[in-house]
Amino acid sequence: MEQDELLKMLENVANGELSAENAMLRLKQQPFSDIGFAKVDNHRGLRQGAGEVIYGAGKTAQQICGIISAMLENGQERVLITRLPQETANEISVKYDIEYHENSGIAVLGGNKHADGIGKIVIATGGTSDIPVAEEAALTAEFLGNEVVRLYDVGVAGLHRLMAYLDVIMSATVIIAVAGMEGALASVVGGLADHPVIAVPTSVGYGASFGGVSALLSMLNSCASGVSVVNIDNGFGAAYQASMINHIRRK
Repeated sequence: MEQDELLKMLENVANGELSAENAMLRLKQQPFSDIGFAKVDNHRGLRQGAGEVIYGAGKTAQQICGIISAMLENGQERVLITRLPQETANEISVKYDIEYHENSGIAVLGGNKHADGIGKIVIATGGTSDIPVAEEAALTAEFLGNEVVRLYDVGVAGLHRLMAYLDVIMSATVIIAVAGMEGALASVVGGLADHPVIAVPTSVGYGASFGGVSALLSMLNSCASGVSVVNIDNGFGAAYQASMINHIRRK
């Protein structure tokens, strides 16, 4: 159960459409389901506003199906799966109607939440090679109920490409800057925007980029104010944080 669902349930109690006893029964549901290989957090949505997300890498299709089953049985209507390999997705789709995005490894069950944030999340990439990480962020943000604007391949090697979209940059509530190599995009965007910038270093780059460490250190040392940084290739984490920012006034 997510916070919106809890609010709706309380409203139903207030207007007499649901008895207080039945509402209490729903709230008394076990806070987690122990299914042997996993302990599914049934109250994640109540605490954080969004239900538990399944990290697909390293899990079998049978395990993921078991987790999905426990989620659905306990009232979670929509499920997001990240880092899901194609072969595993094919096996899951036999049992569940998932929407799978191969480029990002994202799968969605139950569709996206209606966009109800206070503004837009702009996701910009340095290059085309950064798109898989950016799409993980974009699809996660859309799942969490945000309007997303994609601004891809606008890196500093051709700065005029980014400058052509200043209106998009200025109209955002949050910007996620995704870049590998030297990771300079985050500092440039941070110097233009009057809102939070979340930097995502990617493992894209030649040998001396050290699998994204070079971009990570550049972003951590950004001279632009208002830039925060998540881990290498962590599009999901950036999107989750951006969604929280984009919904904060609504709370």
